[in-house]
Amino acid sequence: MIDNAISSKTESPNVPPLDSQSVETIEKAGGRIVPLDPIGAAVHGIDLSAENPPPQDVVAALEYEMARRGFLVFKSERQISPDDFLRASAWWGGKALHSTHGVHPATPGGNKHIFRLSNDQRHGIPGVGPQWHNDGSFNADTFSHAGYHIVRPAEKGGGTWFAHQGGAFDALSGERQEFWSRLSSVNSASGVVHPAVHVHPISGLKSLWLHLGMTGAVIEKQRDGDGFRLLDADELKQLCHEYNDVMNAGLENGYAIAYEYQAHDCIFIDNLAVAHRASPEAHRPVEEQGLRIMHRSTVRGIEEFKPHYGLPLYVNIRAPNPFGEGVWQAGGVGFRWDDDIPMQN
Repeated sequence: MIDNAISSKTESPNVPPLDSQSVETIEKAGGRIVPLDPIGAAVHGIDLSAENPPPQDVVAALEYEMARRGFLVFKSERQISPDDFLRASAWWGGKALHSTHGVHPATPGGNKHIFRLSNDQRHGIPGVGPQWHNDGSFNADTFSHAGYHIVRPAEKGGGTWFAHQGGAFDALSGERQEFWSRLSSVNSASGVVHPAVHVHPISGLKSLWLHLGMTGAVIEKQRDGDGFRLLDADELKQLCHEYNDVMNAGLENGYAIAYEYQAHDCIFIDNLAVAHRASPEAHRPVEEQGLRIMHRSTVRGIEEFKPHYGLPLYVNIRAPNPFGEGVWQAGGVGFRWDDDIPMQN
């Protein structure tokens, strides 16, 4: 399947390098930004515990690089507090926290903006995010950014995989790019409709988008004419496998990274630029991997993430299917595209 989806072209996928002006702006403020291989960048010398954010031009430069490279990991010699993490999370995008998750009993102060994750249910919510996804896909204005603060990295690994969605689109063959560009996904929980290909508002890159744990339907715009149809079960299963394969292929083809957290790491992602998933090791028992604890934050979207072709922003996924035959599944993890994998949001 992936052999037909991936382009035969030999040039590297389109993951932009660091911008020299951004580098200069950050360095003038006493920071340093270094590209990670092949995506993302590490930031040194920017204090996330500061009460006030860096100067506006520095925040803008960091956000610009986040959009182009996908994510930034802020390096520190000491652990920042949960409040520091949440304050820094609101530097980006919609500039305010938007939290829709449950609160684990071990969450510091019971703070509703901290989604506490762990491979031990006594310390956090286990098993979350095992398949490729973008956070907040059930919202019309899906989260602009998300933060991941490692409170305790597991001794034997268990990080997060990030895939650059502009690079993934670029890796597709021309035929598959055209097909994906005519698709829109319907969220199984809310019925919100998002495009499967969009142009990133900052980088300008065409980017793939599909939630492998919360898709209830995929609508195809007919190639000839104004009509629409739903993908049937076989087609949707193939599409999900193709997306999974293309994202995984980025680990070898230069547009994805299996990031292993180090002590005190704090990552912020542009949620329209990268998809992510927990590594398989992240959910292994404490006895195998050691204890892992992470805090996640989510940031309010900037604008509605609207579908193309005049489709409505919302459809009633719990009502009868208005598009004819095809997959139309509400609730839970949506369409189960593989019976042998864990799916948990």
